[in-house]
Amino acid sequence: MPELPEVETVRRGLQPVMEGVRIARVETRRGDLRFPFQKDFTARLDGKVVTSLGRRAKYLMADLETGDVLLMHLGMSGSFRVALPAGETTPGDFHYPRSEDRTHDHVVFHMASGATVSFNDPRRFGYMKVIPRIEVDTEPLLRGLGPEPLGNEFDASMLARACASKKTSLKAALLDQRVVAGLGNIYVCEALFRAHLSPKRLASTLATKTGAPNDHARRLVAAIHAVLNAAIKAGGSSLRDHRQTDGELGYFQHSFQVYDREGEPCKTAKCSGIVKRFTQNGRSTFWCPKCQK
Repeated sequence: MPELPEVETVRRGLQPVMEGVRIARVETRRGDLRFPFQKDFTARLDGKVVTSLGRRAKYLMADLETGDVLLMHLGMSGSFRVALPAGETTPGDFHYPRSEDRTHDHVVFHMASGATVSFNDPRRFGYMKVIPRIEVDTEPLLRGLGPEPLGNEFDASMLARACASKKTSLKAALLDQRVVAGLGNIYVCEALFRAHLSPKRLASTLATKTGAPNDHARRLVAAIHAVLNAAIKAGGSSLRDHRQTDGELGYFQHSFQVYDREGEPCKTAKCSGIVKRFTQNGRSTFWCPKCQK
């Protein structure tokens, strides 16, 4: 599933094509994705200007001039493709042809500029929903989400407070969207490695007895910031389905320190450990048992 850096990469790719531009027409080629489309879905979008394109956790949020917001989630295999009037272009030396079947283009936004934005989703786990902006805070899909990991609210003190009473593993806590929004398996593994913290460690060990952050919490927050910023700069990680909006693959998978490196030497300086994999909460966890404590 695309994680925060992938969704932020998509947002940045769509922004110059959609933000400030009128949606001439929306074409839905089936009645549902993961959920059925609202009966007035296209009517609330046709002819409306997208005033801003933002992101909340793993959701794209297109604000409309009417006061509505279009929520979009990529699901497991969703991706957007932008076609400009002059044709699709995919600049960059690290480009591979897109492999998706165009029959899985389920939603097409025809922009007044002449550009088209197609949402392709073979597995149909993605979804879209139009809601009033004033109802964003109470929207069931968004209600209860924790702070953005790159936002001002997310710091060592906040993370320590959120984890102080938890009896789960540190990795499970970081994957809990109520603790911090947008993190997924890849970047949690990478951040824990950079912070030299075991994924098996109890989440509560990030806090002192008074609930204050300790050095573990400070190191982990710094590692989360570093790995997310690096991944966004690289355009995300291209595993299985993720593509940038121009069809280009992200680069960050070539910078993985631990994820998907089972059996390879640890990249920590002067560490002679070997990267191991084990199943944790139904997902593969990659770590170095020697330097992650």
